[in-house]
Amino acid sequence: MSSAENAFLSEQEILVRESARRLAQEVVAPTAAERDRNSVWPREELKTVAEAGFMGMLTPQAYGGSGLSFVEYCLALEEFAAADGGFATIMHVHNSTGLVLRGHGTEAQQQRYLPEIASGRSIGAFLLSEPHAGSDTAALRTTARRENGDYVLNGTKQWISNGSEAGFAFALAATGEPGSRNRFSLFIVNPKAPGYKALRVENKLGQHTAHTAQILLENLRVPAEDLVGEEGRGYAKVLGLLSEGRIAIAAVAVGIARAALEVAIKYAKEREAYGKPISTLQAVSFDLADMAMQVEVARQFTLHAARMNDAGLPCIKEAAMAKLFASEMAEKVCSDAIQVLGGYGYVNDFPVERYYRDVRVTKIYEGTSHIQKLIIAREIL
Repeated sequence: MSSAENAFLSEQEILVRESARRLAQEVVAPTAAERDRNSVWPREELKTVAEAGFMGMLTPQAYGGSGLSFVEYCLALEEFAAADGGFATIMHVHNSTGLVLRGHGTEAQQQRYLPEIASGRSIGAFLLSEPHAGSDTAALRTTARRENGDYVLNGTKQWISNGSEAGFAFALAATGEPGSRNRFSLFIVNPKAPGYKALRVENKLGQHTAHTAQILLENLRVPAEDLVGEEGRGYAKVLGLLSEGRIAIAAVAVGIARAALEVAIKYAKEREAYGKPISTLQAVSFDLADMAMQVEVARQFTLHAARMNDAGLPCIKEAAMAKLFASEMAEKVCSDAIQVLGGYGYVNDFPVERYYRDVRVTKIYEGTSHIQKLIIAREIL
């Protein structure tokens, strides 16, 4: 690790980054290619990472978590993404459930569920998107009706990260009439309960480690005490999480792009053409310089947005900018890395083709690139 990487980090932040990097490279990276080929859920790797405290990064220590800052969280996510983008997605979704419960759950809910989340014993998921409603969250059709003191949920959820493996989940469902201002409520649901069914795990372009499922909620009973906050205020709670999510995905994109850059640099130093390493060719060296610049700019702005979030400052615009710039940058850097490696970049003997497939979704989840541009335009205008 260069001194420049640590120049504006505290000792604690450096320690978190180094711990995450060591664990990611020793535990996650060695099995990443095999998981990608076979779409294997990283059960043992998650257990090891949880024992080191990285599955409860945003959960307070009083509930068994690590109690890290959001900057430290993003630094760790970058490291795990550099090892396996899908693994970082699993971690992010899971850690985010702890963040929501910490911010909006009752003391009883926190005492009951946060230790399970922080320990990694229960993998977390969010049941938000639906087959006909992705970015347009207001178009959700899943309903929750009161019945004998419980809520009964019915609907289909789509693109649910961790949904088929979850032991804890949040679900957004309509408790009000269509057109109502306070229509949606947020619930804690038990994925092991009758009425929660994983219909299928999607066959995706990339991030095969991170299972993405379609979930059917069929007369799923939820105790009234598992309503999160007030009835009809769930949509606001989901919106409140979006900035953190976008900054985190920016960190994931930076991690994948950095890994691709490192492979490209190593290959360019070793591969010879015309009697010398291709890194000495101006065309190649200029491409590498541009890739390095893009990765560093994205990293620094992502950390800037994370520091604003830690300080409690409004960062809707900065979060959208970080996510947009980092995800667009990362796809191009991974593509350029393939180009540097030539034919070897196109086959799975080298990991850059996996990085390219894994990073593509960062332009889609947590809001597409077009959605980020709409947000930025709204904020500046």
